[in-house]
Amino acid sequence: MINRIERRLTFAAGALCLGGIVLFVGLAAGALLAFDEPGSASGDALFDAYVWRVARFTLLQATLSTLLSILLAIPVARALSRQGAFFGRVWVVRLMALPLGLPALVAALGLIGIWGRQGALNGLLAHLGLDQPVSIYGLSGILLAHVFFNMPLAVRLMLAGLSRIPGEYWLVGANLGMSPLSLFRFVEWPVIRGLLPGIAGLIFMLCATSFTLVLTLGGGPAASTIEVAIYQALRFDFDPPRAIALSLLQIAMTGALLVVLKLLTPKPEEGRGSGRRVRRFDGRNGPGRMGDHAMIGLAVLFVLLPLGSVVASGLRADMIGLAGDPLVRRALVTSLAISLVSGLLSVCSTAVMIRTRQMLLRPRQVARGDRLFAGGIAMSASLVLLVPPVVLGAGWFLLLRPLGDVARFAPALVVLINMLMALPFVYRVLEPAMESHFARTGRLAESLGLNGWHRLRFIDWPRLKRPGLMALSFACALSLGDLGAVALFGSQDMVTLPWLLYSRMGSYRSTDAAGLALFLGTVCLLLTIAGTPSARNDQRRPDDAG
Repeated sequence: MINRIERRLTFAAGALCLGGIVLFVGLAAGALLAFDEPGSASGDALFDAYVWRVARFTLLQATLSTLLSILLAIPVARALSRQGAFFGRVWVVRLMALPLGLPALVAALGLIGIWGRQGALNGLLAHLGLDQPVSIYGLSGILLAHVFFNMPLAVRLMLAGLSRIPGEYWLVGANLGMSPLSLFRFVEWPVIRGLLPGIAGLIFMLCATSFTLVLTLGGGPAASTIEVAIYQALRFDFDPPRAIALSLLQIAMTGALLVVLKLLTPKPEEGRGSGRRVRRFDGRNGPGRMGDHAMIGLAVLFVLLPLGSVVASGLRADMIGLAGDPLVRRALVTSLAISLVSGLLSVCSTAVMIRTRQMLLRPRQVARGDRLFAGGIAMSASLVLLVPPVVLGAGWFLLLRPLGDVARFAPALVVLINMLMALPFVYRVLEPAMESHFARTGRLAESLGLNGWHRLRFIDWPRLKRPGLMALSFACALSLGDLGAVALFGSQDMVTLPWLLYSRMGSYRSTDAAGLALFLGTVCLLLTIAGTPSARNDQRRPDDAG
């Protein structure tokens, strides 16, 4: 049994992490609610026609983006799971993680380079003597951009779930002569169905809180979201009460969806096996292999073309001159330091909260207080996405303004906001892996009397380091490409690569901006490589990675 000291320390650490998240968000929201200044708008017009139109469009674009991302991700994830030995597979998996780490503005520029009015696609149509019917602005452009970001994310999360299916399942399916449709129905779909609530809720919240993409590709007030309305209330009207009211409306909308998804979809069941190497026998015939490769090729093309546009534009810049620029080097060091600290904080705090939740729910008869505590931990990993970074930043700006120059606190605030924004991604990666690992090794560790540091060193770390590194790469790439928090607190004393890129674009130095975009994308790619398993280990079960 887990000794009492270890249990108490784990609970204390989990309570500290959860309390810190609630306190950080609560203080920011409280500062906005308590703010009162003569001449500011009252926020009584929260339920006017404009707000309802914005709310309807937010729901529409987020719902359509989520459905499209998931529907396209399922066949791609299944194809990558079936075809586990083709040359370059590990690079395809790494490519699926790259859009997540790209700044939204850089990705938008790449999409415009392909799908825009002067983009490659319309140029090809014009060369063929056809009109230019493709427009990236408006709802279609927003959906395209969201699918570009979120379809690869869904693929990565589904692929991680499919890789945890015991090897015995595929062996039994092959011995029974099960068709691909039967394998999908009885083996793959139960796993995917269990992952859908978390994936769909995460993507929906990302789309509902999307700001840069909507502002860039929306094309006007007709395609405005709640996030944009919050920004306008803070930046132009300086009406914090209205901004926080809009944020609460956003939380209510997305929270209702999460409840519905939770009720409709059961919790995934972990299959148990002997730990043998996963070896799939389906998808080996000619038509099946060709179909899988075609699906993978289309997904790679969809992700790679905008990135290629960014590369082509960046290569026309003076990369050597940019690399030698002291400001660029300082921005790189600052970005890497912020991303590493926020990533480590996110992974460590998430792992502690997941372990605390497991201990709370372990007894057969769980006390009501423990159940509420465990539920709060699970909700905290998703609810932080519902509070936009601009709202958090504005709240802390108001709190710290009486203390003098807010820029002094900028690095800590940016690190903490980036840590919170990465929590949902880290949770989706670590939670299934930790649940599976502790379900399979709990009794063995107890029988051997391994607790505390010895269990962490000999049992937990060897088998959880792969999902841990993957989660860390996600968190670091997100922080490295973030502009929202830095845009509020960025200054001459704290310059990051996204902020420098944004500044160069604002000053119409498009060539330098393209070079910085390429540089930033390259750094994000290196981060994703560090967190992705090698081609040799990718065929093994996550719990056998040690």
